[in-house]
Amino acid sequence: MIVLVPAYQPGAALPVLVGRLRRADVGSDVVVVDDGSGSAFSGVFDEAAREGATVITHSRNRGKGAALKTGIRDILARFPGHDVVTADADGQHTVHDIQRVADALASDVSHPPTLVLGARAFHGTVPLRSRLGNSVARRLFEIAAGWKVSDTQTGLRGIPADMLPWLLNVPGERFEYETEMLLRLRSAGFEAREVAVDTLYLESNASSHFRPLVDSVRVTAPLVIFAASSLLAFLVDTIALLVLTALTGSLIGSIVGARVLSASVNFVVNRRFVFRRRGRQRLVAQGLGYTTLALLLLGSNVVWMTFLTDLGLPLLAAKVVTETVLAVTSYQVQRRVVFAGRRTGPDGRRRLAPSQERQRSAEAPGDRMDLTIPCRERTP
Repeated sequence: MIVLVPAYQPGAALPVLVGRLRRADVGSDVVVVDDGSGSAFSGVFDEAAREGATVITHSRNRGKGAALKTGIRDILARFPGHDVVTADADGQHTVHDIQRVADALASDVSHPPTLVLGARAFHGTVPLRSRLGNSVARRLFEIAAGWKVSDTQTGLRGIPADMLPWLLNVPGERFEYETEMLLRLRSAGFEAREVAVDTLYLESNASSHFRPLVDSVRVTAPLVIFAASSLLAFLVDTIALLVLTALTGSLIGSIVGARVLSASVNFVVNRRFVFRRRGRQRLVAQGLGYTTLALLLLGSNVVWMTFLTDLGLPLLAAKVVTETVLAVTSYQVQRRVVFAGRRTGPDGRRRLAPSQERQRSAEAPGDRMDLTIPCRERTP
């Protein structure tokens, strides 16, 4: 097991953590990724190296997700087959909790591979920005993913070795990467479980670079973009519905015509910008899946719109109520079925066996290019 610590402008807590991990013999190695912290922080990383860490440095700040991917590539190259536990550099994660997650990971023999999340309880004295950020992200994640995670932002995660190659293809370079990981986990054929850990903040978490408003939006970006896409489709659908109703006087015919137009717009926007499926790969299958979903939603739309307008609800109000109810269902089905499958990875390709994934990761030209970024490595 390898401990991976992404770090940006860390304090003295980083070398202290590395030293304690090494003295407690937690893991085969500690890999620290300096995410472009700058020369002012070189002393901290030098001390971490003296304490026993392997330090890899980005020449510029690229984000937490990019730092995690750099560390994963290094681990796949130097420690193939090893599980990984990721931890933050700000002192939130104790050696005891890191060991707790590592033990849970080592004892887990379930299939499919399962991500272990070190979940904080957020009881007691917790900085407002941390409590707010997690609360917002947790609720939005539940809506987007359809399953609950009590701590979506935890950086303490136990990752099985078989999951590592897949993580290199998960989109995201900054804080949103860890949320994207969870959003795409089940559709890629993996599972997750939580292990309770302590909620620890040093100096009110002053060293954290998480910005509650900006980064809460960033980590929930897929849902935000989907909402914008749904709003666009709603506007197209509503305008078309009002125009067609005025021209034809037929409610059902107008609903059908408006939905065909708005669904076409929605499919293009969702495929390209929400679920990031580009090119012609699986285009036909996704188009057929989306068409099936659109027909089912259309049937539901007709039933609900007819029912609500018969009750005396104005047409526009009935439209708003109906679309709100169906929007969440539409997102869930598109994410889980239309644009993803249990045997496909986040890039839409067929998932390979773990050994094949490791070989592909080692041979992929894009991965080799990422490994050549300017970096320095210090060893004890």
